Amino acid sequence: MKRLGILVIVAMVILSVGLTAGCGGRKTTANVQTTTTTLGQELVDLQQAYEKGIISEKEYNDLKKKAMKKYK
Repeated sequence: MKRLGILVIVAMVILSVGLTAGCGGRKTTANVQTTTTTLGQELVDLQQAYEKGIISEKEYNDLKKKAMKKYK
């Protein structure tokens, strides 16, 4: 009977050590990057890209419409 009690105590100690190591082990951090671009800034960027020849007139108009829908 004494042996069973000792085994139970040993098992509880082993389990508690294992659980606390898993719960509070390594701390991980997540890097979250958010951007807050306004509709006006997005339109200015598109206009500049169009003027520099980076995008065509069709691409400019399509992207402009898409941006305006996104902010409605």
